[in-house]
Amino acid sequence: MGEKIMYDTIFARSFSRYDQKKLGYGAFLACFLIALSFSTVFKPYLGPLTVNKRLSINDGLKMVRANDKVSSNTTFFSNVVISFNATVEMVSDGSSNMSSTSRNDTIGFSTSSSKTLGFNYSNGVIRNDTRFMPVLEINNGSSSQQGQGGVPEKIIEPICNIEGRTEFCEMNGDIRINGKSSTVLQVGMMTENSSWIIGPYARKGDREALSHVTKWRVKTGVKDGDNGVHQCNRYHRVPAVVFSLGGYAGNNFHDYTDIIIPLYLTSRRFNGEVKFLITNKNPWWINKFKTILRNLSHYDPIDIDNEQEVHCFPTMIIGLKRDPKELTIDPSRSPHSMKEFRQFLRTTYSLKKTTAVKLTNNNRRKRPRLLILSRKRTRAFTNTKAIATMARTLGYKVIIAETDSNVAKVAETINACDVMMGVHGAGLTNMVFLPNNAILIQIVPIGGFEWLARTDFEEPSKDMNLRYLEYKIKTEESTLIQQYPPHHEVIRNPGAIAKQGWDAFKAVYLQQQNVKLDIHRFRPILSRAIELLHE
Repeated sequence: MGEKIMYDTIFARSFSRYDQKKLGYGAFLACFLIALSFSTVFKPYLGPLTVNKRLSINDGLKMVRANDKVSSNTTFFSNVVISFNATVEMVSDGSSNMSSTSRNDTIGFSTSSSKTLGFNYSNGVIRNDTRFMPVLEINNGSSSQQGQGGVPEKIIEPICNIEGRTEFCEMNGDIRINGKSSTVLQVGMMTENSSWIIGPYARKGDREALSHVTKWRVKTGVKDGDNGVHQCNRYHRVPAVVFSLGGYAGNNFHDYTDIIIPLYLTSRRFNGEVKFLITNKNPWWINKFKTILRNLSHYDPIDIDNEQEVHCFPTMIIGLKRDPKELTIDPSRSPHSMKEFRQFLRTTYSLKKTTAVKLTNNNRRKRPRLLILSRKRTRAFTNTKAIATMARTLGYKVIIAETDSNVAKVAETINACDVMMGVHGAGLTNMVFLPNNAILIQIVPIGGFEWLARTDFEEPSKDMNLRYLEYKIKTEESTLIQQYPPHHEVIRNPGAIAKQGWDAFKAVYLQQQNVKLDIHRFRPILSRAIELLHE
């Protein structure tokens, strides 16, 4: 105590009151500079600040979207690390490097309904991590547009396409769908206010088909609070695909070329983690193709037209992608192919036969299986038994069958055969189940079917690794000769009927005509099929 009094006395005598004050300010400044130096040196090693406070969904979204405005003054945090229980670290140093632990952090927001909305941050995108969460996207420096200080701005827009036979729109972000009003909204993204009308059925330009398809309005550039923007009732963590079962659904050919193959092409990339939102729902159709639907999606289809709630998804595709040609997937334009699609069908229905029989001269006991597709109503064979008898004399084992809605049974029957023959019609679409190197024989009726025969079955069969044979009947082999005199336009000039429109053509040549094959004239076709099975 005495030493301290002595030190104070000496200090007071050595310096004036003014000098003492200056030394005090200098000491304070020196301490501040030392503290600032320590902070700068050791900043990289400091941990995030933990805030033991749960955030409401609105507070959390405001924090994440604090700078989410389209303007020349927009500033983005290059890295946002948000951990569960609202542990927050924001770094705006322009670096794109993130530790592996920060990439797996999530943010949870409590809502009034006691549900938790979770996000997972990865590569600049906050992605879904639970069943109840929207998705947000934050700029991570990958854009050609520049904001304040040269920081790139990322403007996300839906990708809408019109490609020959189809139209579809793919959207990412906060996507809300309202089945009652048939609207899809992209909310809160930095996009211009735009609108499209989409008929989600893959037959663009076909007025008859699209007249049975619900039209959906797709809008972007809307914000919460705007007129007509509904709040989410149900959040989904997986993408969604919206498609229609209107159009020509129920016709086997159109089921595959307009819906099944386009649905495969559109949804396969999600490996089952996708939900199907069906408009113009057809329970019979869904039951028929339920096995295929289950193998493309791990979730039950949603009848979106009758949903009272607003559903929200991170990604949505409205409409289906498809090739301009029928029953085709062009591998040069797609990561998929018909070869891959046919393998998918074999796996889906547990089909055993991958390749048609290979005949050899050393094993004459092996008999190829011939399937004769029969029809009950139109374009039916009137002498099926005679055709079967002749085929057996050539060495075929003959199966006569009519296709129905039991796809599993149809697939098994057709897959077991090496040759399939039938009159032009939707039943021939089941060639998708034939094994590789099998043979399709299309019987072409009179009436100018050549273009339909070529585009519907001949050309697609080549991409399916099948061999194709064709038999064009003569007038005498058509039952129309019994209904019209020889000089009638129906017999003499089918082109004149076609000029009257599709309905007139269909009424005569598709709905009134059956076929009585000339056995002797047709025999060489079946003989040629035997030769091909030797090759």
